[in-house]
Amino acid sequence: MAKVTSKLQVTIPKAIAVRYGIAPGTELDMRPSGDRIEVRIRLRASEDAAERAYRLKLFDQATERQKARDRARKPSAGTVERGWTREELYERGSR
Repeated sequence: MAKVTSKLQVTIPKAIAVRYGIAPGTELDMRPSGDRIEVRIRLRASEDAAERAYRLKLFDQATERQKARDRARKPSAGTVERGWTREELYERGSR
């Protein structure tokens, strides 16, 4: 467990620092995430660009897989009339 000092500094446990390659001078980003704080290692510009390219590649692959699933899916026979609209459903209790 880490404690916050009077200067609002936090010591990272050695096991975590070793595991994630955190060394003196490593820059960390801290962002609020609900009732938690998310800590991320700030990548250098070249690493950041490579990471972004990798994530975009994964996103494009996932998009292509979804498009293939959509093409393989049989089209529905048509829309079934329910006798009500979404707007009517929301307005039902307010009258």
